[in-house]
Amino acid sequence: MPIFPRSSAFSRVTALAGQRPVHAAFAWLHGNPKRIMDWQSALVAIPGPPFGEEARAAWMAERFGEAGLAQVHTDQIGNVLGFLPAANLSPESTGPIVVLSAHLDTVFPVGTALNPVLKGDRLEAPGACDNGAGVAGLLAVAHALVHAHVELPAALLFLGNVGEEGEGDLRGVRHLYEQSALAGRIGAHIVLDGAGSDTAVTQALGSKRYQVVITGPGGHSFTDAGTPNPIAALASALAVVAQTPLTDDPRSTLNLGTIQGGTSVNSIPESAQASIDCRSTSSEQLTRLEVALFRAVEDAVTRANLSAKTGPATVNGSLAFDISTIGDRPAAQLPSDSPLLETLRAVDRHLGLRTDHRLGSTDANVPLALGVPSVSMGAGGEGGGAHTRSEWYSAKDRETGLKRVLLLTLAMTEWAAWQ
Repeated sequence: MPIFPRSSAFSRVTALAGQRPVHAAFAWLHGNPKRIMDWQSALVAIPGPPFGEEARAAWMAERFGEAGLAQVHTDQIGNVLGFLPAANLSPESTGPIVVLSAHLDTVFPVGTALNPVLKGDRLEAPGACDNGAGVAGLLAVAHALVHAHVELPAALLFLGNVGEEGEGDLRGVRHLYEQSALAGRIGAHIVLDGAGSDTAVTQALGSKRYQVVITGPGGHSFTDAGTPNPIAALASALAVVAQTPLTDDPRSTLNLGTIQGGTSVNSIPESAQASIDCRSTSSEQLTRLEVALFRAVEDAVTRANLSAKTGPATVNGSLAFDISTIGDRPAAQLPSDSPLLETLRAVDRHLGLRTDHRLGSTDANVPLALGVPSVSMGAGGEGGGAHTRSEWYSAKDRETGLKRVLLLTLAMTEWAAWQ
């Protein structure tokens, strides 16, 4: 039975934790550490490069089916969805839902040697923690709730999503909120990302990433001297961009990530390109940095074209440029009076934990920017070496983290049902 909504968050969480089905769910988590680690080991042995998550998605769909979730399917973009419906409601209900998600992809490119090594409760492999821990935690919570026959007041969507890392640009969760018919029903969204049971990302770090391409006619370094040079123009623009003033409050950063172009030392290049990463906790600062980038590139190209020499020994033509957005993650923050934050504090108090609130760039950026209560948190245990081939995960005290996730999720289904 749902807890009366006007009671305090702590009293609601305490009452919820005292229910017999919740005890049974906790017992399942306690009794199945090997099974959870086996899932994690199996997952990280499957490649999950950016835009290449198909094999992992197929594996996830099978695991969702084994867990007993309803309406398991893969959507158009590659996300895997499975439901625990609300008690006493038909599968066709249009009532509120809570989302519990974990991303399937890794930062590692095609061809990366995976070779997971499991030593006791420690797993060593690229992606072992990010996001092997999150995916294993997602499956553990699903199995625990189904096994314990927990009745939910609002439907719970389990989501194994694609496209969280790098140039994936949050495309999996973005698709859920922009294209799915479920979007308008989502009352809260909890993201499982990596390890830990004492942190939560409640402030979304915004980022915009650009690719700048400058093209020209090219030519021979001697006979066509004076023809405008794309590399020279790009270097001039980037030198100006690098001097763009940055703010400390709100904190803003700008990084010149890559630069390439040209074919040989004695050729005037036909093209040059660079990638730039801008980050800030403020959308206004991201806009300011974008304007500075466009202005610097346009000015550099204009100067190069005006100073170019012309004549019979010069290749005709001038420089042109294109700036495309290759990443756009919105900045946002969970309000201090959010019911999700209040509930998380109550769960921490019940379990004797204390959450450190952090800034980060995660799948939670998308719902937070849309005003949907959302948080990104670890799925228990410990980890290190994220985004390196030496990544590792230890299941030490994973159970506490999973209890935290399970309690918070159940409490938010009760909150969503009363809205």
